[in-house]
Amino acid sequence: RYVGNKLFCERVSIESLARKFGTPLYVYSQHTLEDHFRKLERALAPLEHLICFAMKANSNAAVMRTLANLGGGFDVVSGGELERVIAAGGDPRRCVFAGVGKTAEEIAFALRRGIYCFNVESEPELARINRVAAGLKKIAPVAVRVNPNVDAGTHAKITTGTYENKFGIAFEQVEGVYARASKLKNLRLRGVQMHIGSQITATSPFEQAVRKVLPLVRRLKEKYALE
Repeated sequence: RYVGNKLFCERVSIESLARKFGTPLYVYSQHTLEDHFRKLERALAPLEHLICFAMKANSNAAVMRTLANLGGGFDVVSGGELERVIAAGGDPRRCVFAGVGKTAEEIAFALRRGIYCFNVESEPELARINRVAAGLKKIAPVAVRVNPNVDAGTHAKITTGTYENKFGIAFEQVEGVYARASKLKNLRLRGVQMHIGSQITATSPFEQAVRKVLPLVRRLKEKYALE
């Protein structure tokens, strides 16, 4: 906010920070982060939920520590990101490991740290996670990413929920994938994952995607006791 012609973050003068630390300078408001998190917690209160902050948005240790102290989890896409979460005081048991191209070493590290869930993009990845888990004598919790073929109406470069984008597994193929995955002895089918894009400014794409995927989720939950 401005006071007179001077910019402040909370009650701290940005000009004084720039003089002390130099520019360019990134300044984050802890109060704003906490306020947004608590508003989201209140909105989701009727549901069993876990809010996970996507580290790719901001991996600043102080930002992450603020969210971890509020009980937040994290969405990571590499072993290095998971290490950074741990260094910032985050709990791997409240983290999901997303993204393509997870290496066997990263999968093993996440399993040893007790990762909450792997969000899986393909059948070969399911097989790899099962193989690594078997080698460690562990059971790996997984959620398969379903591509609902719903256009989020956002920028073409950040849309991920249509078949043109090649993210996740096509809606029509998901039940077969779960059936085959259920036979892999070192996997635990924990849930279903969906992501249709970023910077979405309307609720209708989310509603459309959820309406389409919900009957599928109910069928899968009945068969495989998903959480």
